[in-house]
Amino acid sequence: MPHLQILNSQDELQSQFSYYHLPITHNCILTIKHKNSYISSLGIGGKLLYTGSSDKEIQMLKRDNLRYEFDHENPNNSMIITGKGAVKSLVVSADKIYSAHQDHKIRVWKVDENDAQQKKLTHLATLPTFSDRALTILTPKNHVQVRRHKKSTWVHHNDTVSALAVSRDGLVLYSVSWDRTLKIWRTTDFKCLESVANAHDDAINAVALSSRGDVYTGSTDKKIKIWRKLKSPKGEKHTLIATLKKHRSGINALALSTNENILYSGASDRLVTVWEKSDDDGMVVVCTLKGHAKSILCLSVVSDLLCSGSADETIRIWRGIEKCYFCLAVLEGHSGPVKCLTSETDHLSLSDTSASYIIYSGGLDSDIKVWQILIPL
Repeated sequence: MPHLQILNSQDELQSQFSYYHLPITHNCILTIKHKNSYISSLGIGGKLLYTGSSDKEIQMLKRDNLRYEFDHENPNNSMIITGKGAVKSLVVSADKIYSAHQDHKIRVWKVDENDAQQKKLTHLATLPTFSDRALTILTPKNHVQVRRHKKSTWVHHNDTVSALAVSRDGLVLYSVSWDRTLKIWRTTDFKCLESVANAHDDAINAVALSSRGDVYTGSTDKKIKIWRKLKSPKGEKHTLIATLKKHRSGINALALSTNENILYSGASDRLVTVWEKSDDDGMVVVCTLKGHAKSILCLSVVSDLLCSGSADETIRIWRGIEKCYFCLAVLEGHSGPVKCLTSETDHLSLSDTSASYIIYSGGLDSDIKVWQILIPL
């Protein structure tokens, strides 16, 4: 039985801990061994789990098949190899998949459902598109200095594209990069609408998006910035409305609560910081979640649970009640840092006495693990 760790929020924001038992049950129901490369990104769409790896592969796995047994010899999935280097991020919107790559590109895929037995991914576009590049390359004002002796057009990312987010209506895509820029793309024609240059002082590692359009970016510069689309003399542009400072090391992951009133940030200082909306469009620290022994690398929210993955090879499951946060469980099983997480409510295990959740984790040990969490109602 796991211990329950309570973190109380006080005026001075100091941590106090109490321990007692709750009948939480959790177990790893499946492990998928990947070939010689680590899992760098995960995404859920429809009935599929999408995986991206360090060897440029994107795979589709039927989630129903992951509840019982997985045939490594006949995985019955599709595999795409593209770009150069790791697939850094995957986001799913309706029948489209957006993938961010280490080769500075974003790729767009359509899920082809013509094959009843095996769905396939069709490549739709690579961003920036040829038309975007052609329209900007000939005009000097569209060129920006990216290094001492190198210029590029403003539509290009000039380093690894580290994270993506898509609006709820699927019409706008947001990308962040180690080149310190935030870019906004229209998904109907994949045109780059805007680029925020020098959005941070160092590489941007994470992005989160609210339903009202507020954009949260987290960077190696230890800061979180909040951007909002506002009217200006030059039209509507994303403008910085708040900068959040609390972490002592670079920020690796961001996630919003389901009601979007809480922002979670995970950093290399081994902490998850919980931020709550304030009256002045900013956010204030509610509390700091301690427990991981190494850097926080990924976060995922499902229902009222927060999942955190760490370089300490564990996953922690947290729940907040008002301003108190509890560590419900510690999931152990990976033999390398946990690089990515995604999660969902388990609708196949309906019960009047407990709520069930499925957590998918990918690690530098090349494993994908499927976990089931049961919490009494």
